[in-house]
Amino acid sequence: MKELKDYVRSIPDFPEPGIIFRDVTSVLQDKDGLRMAIDAMQAYLDGVDYDVVVGPESRGFIFGVPIAYNMHKPFVPIRKKGKLPCETIQEEYELEYGTATIEIHKDAIVPGQKVVIIDDLIATGGTTAAMIKLIEQLGGEVVKIVFLMELAGLEGRARLSGYDVASVICYEGK
Repeated sequence: MKELKDYVRSIPDFPEPGIIFRDVTSVLQDKDGLRMAIDAMQAYLDGVDYDVVVGPESRGFIFGVPIAYNMHKPFVPIRKKGKLPCETIQEEYELEYGTATIEIHKDAIVPGQKVVIIDDLIATGGTTAAMIKLIEQLGGEVVKIVFLMELAGLEGRARLSGYDVASVICYEGK
């Protein structure tokens, strides 16, 4: 039987020379790989007391919604600026080449709710740090963060110190 890591396609020199791109679409396109990914991520929530699952656009939706469904929890999307129809709060964060802004509906998290964040990848941790700020601004408490993959060489986990972070697959490089 294949391991989950075997379903991840590694593409050398993308988007630039020296980078190995870890492609999650190869996991999604295989029924066994997808099931294995969801099950492995969900296993990190065993024994965790939480009220709601949050995931960022778009791959956080892909992994977060089935986990929320399986665990009979609500799912709250965090989206790029301008994509949510109701009143929002927003957080700007740094990208490698500029900045980006994400938003959450102002009424999406109730003060005191315990929140789990689900996403496909942790690299520098910038997007996740911005999500945490939004959740905490609304009075939520982030009790667990689960990623399918981690690029340990980019040290994103250090940026999230003080939070319970788990990754299913860890790549040592960038």
